[in-house]
This record gives sequence, structure tokens and C-alpha cells, in this order.
Amino acid sequence: MSDTFHVLEANGIRVKLDLRVGHIRDLTMERGGRSISPLHTAPWVDEPAIANDNNLPGNLRFLSGDFFCAPFAKGDLENSPPHGWPANSAWRVIDINRTDFGMIGRYELERPVMGAKVIKELSLRHDHPFLYERHVFVGGQGAVPVANHAMIRFDGSGRLAFSKKAYGRTPSQALETDPIRGRAKLAYPSKFEDLRSVATAEGTTVDLTHYPIGERHEDFVMLVEEFRNRIGWTSAWRPDRADVFLSLKSAAVLPVTFLWFSNGGRDYHPWNGRHVGVLGVEEGCSYFGAGHKASIEPNDLSLSGVPTAIKLVGDGEVDVRNVIGALPVRDSFKGAADVRWSEGVLTLIDVNGGRETCAFDDRFLTSG
Repeated sequence: MSDTFHVLEANGIRVKLDLRVGHIRDLTMERGGRSISPLHTAPWVDEPAIANDNNLPGNLRFLSGDFFCAPFAKGDLENSPPHGWPANSAWRVIDINRTDFGMIGRYELERPVMGAKVIKELSLRHDHPFLYERHVFVGGQGAVPVANHAMIRFDGSGRLAFSKKAYGRTPSQALETDPIRGRAKLAYPSKFEDLRSVATAEGTTVDLTHYPIGERHEDFVMLVEEFRNRIGWTSAWRPDRADVFLSLKSAAVLPVTFLWFSNGGRDYHPWNGRHVGVLGVEEGCSYFGAGHKASIEPNDLSLSGVPTAIKLVGDGEVDVRNVIGALPVRDSFKGAADVRWSEGVLTLIDVNGGRETCAFDDRFLTSG
């Protein structure tokens, strides 16, 4: 334990929080005699020249694991750094609660967001391979786009699977538009219903369910949840590690999943072409990465019935919940076909019909 990091542990799971910026620096699950740590940390976070460079936002200097964004992307309303103060500013420990079921840590952001106090609640349950995350806005006014921003590390190839999506889109322009600074693989803008056939800038198509989708590129995709879904999920199978990362969310609160394919496509400081093998799985309520103003104003997504910001309650609380974790899988596993949950158990079904089960709090995402 230190002033920089705070650690929570329960049977079979451990999480380390970077109190400087609220990023999950490490999430490790112990299961079946295996240790699984699926989250990514940027290669520069321990370099003094970058850590001490106040010209870079904290979110970039200490980029790691998973973090909460409010607002998601540009802070062009309150003049906050990219992804907002929850991803860039310090958090203080409020309390730690040890229970018969596990451990709960609560933290308070040192800065308000739209006048709201923000509380981070991290819960671990004994023998659950999941981190249960809850972010609470106490008071405040207006609306704010939000997202959880997990990053999975790939050292080799992988397969992705998702709850049913209505469609996917790329934004109006690529993340990097200057070829001197970086490059993209996909076409911008585009819309698609089949994730296995997405237009590229070269006029071909690529399969988004396979990782990687290209070399030396940065790309950003939005997947809109099928409106009948109650809970949305994303799975990322890493065959070389024989494990599967899982992200789950309330589809009503976080109706879109953003995928950030970061594979050496940025050539400027501090990226310098070395941020490779990273997949961002960002469960959100936002209008692409267009920023705070664009997300709270009428836009084509919100006008079609897909919310792009959450509304704060001046005399009450609003919370945002998500779940991330990982499971080891057998050699026969070839990718996820479905994820189901019932009465405290999650079942991962593979494409061959095999099943992996684990403990899961199936009420967490649908309560509150």
C-alpha cells in the first residue's frame, strides 16, 4: 500500500487502483491454479520524463487498465482534460468495508463534475472472477456523457464476441487525420450491421471479430446495443493465454460499446509507435468521441432513441455500473458464442457448445 496505489483483495481476485488518476493499474484473477491479468498498461507510465511532464494530461501519463470517463472524450463544456477529471485527477480513500462476501473500497474524486461529487465504489466478492464497479454522481446539474474504458492486452491474435448489436458505425473522421502523426485502417464514416464485413480505407473489408484487424493503425468503432437487450456483454479470447476477458453492462444505462484498436498507429510523443496490441472496450453513453457539447445536444443518435448522456439529479444520486473480469478456458475453446447468467452463476458458452461457469452477481447491473 502507498500514497500512489491502493489495493483491494478477496479470495481469488486482486485489484490495484492508481489514486493519482483513478486508473485500475492491475486486475488479477486466480482461478483453477492459473493467474490471469488481462488489462494493459502503457509502456511509458514508469518513465520519469513522461510521469513528470505536466504538459501531458494525467490520463495519458498514467494510462492503464480501466478508468471512468466523465465526460467521455473532449471536455469542451467545463474545460476539463480529455475523458474528464475522473480519469485525470486524484482520488482519496473514503473507507474500506470487509464483509463475509468480500471487500468494498470507496473513493472520492477531488474535483466535481458538473457540480456533482463523484464516488468510485470497487467491489470484490470471494471466488468471483469479476470486479464490480459503481460510479456515483451525488448532486450536480445538467447532463454528461460517460464511459468505462477498459484496455485488453494482446500479445498474439484473438477473437471477439458480443451481445447482439443493432448496428455499428465509425465516426465522421479517423482518430488521426494527419499521415505524419498516424494512420487508420477503417473507412470513415461508415455504417454496418455485420461485424465480419466492415469497410476499410483501401476499399476492402475486415472482420472486427478477429484481432488484430491490421498493422500500425489506430481505429475507433461504435457498436449500438440491440434495443431488446437488458445486459450487454463483450468477450475477448486470448488463445496464447488460454483466457477470456469479459465486460458486462446495463444496456439501458450504457447503450453503446466503443472499440479502440490501438496498434502502433500514432507516431508522436509519447506514443512513438510503441502502443501496440491494445483493444479498448469502452462501455458508454456518449455521441461517439465528439465531446461533451455534442453529446448533450440533439444528435442523430439521440434523435433515434439512443441516449448519449446521463442526466444528473441536483438533490439525489445517479450511478453507473459495469463489471469486468476474466476466466481461464480449456484448449478446446474456440471463441464465445453466448454469455448467460442466472441465480448467481454466469455461463460462458463456446462456439462448439462447451461451457465454463463461475460465480456472478446477476443482480448488480439491474439494481439501483
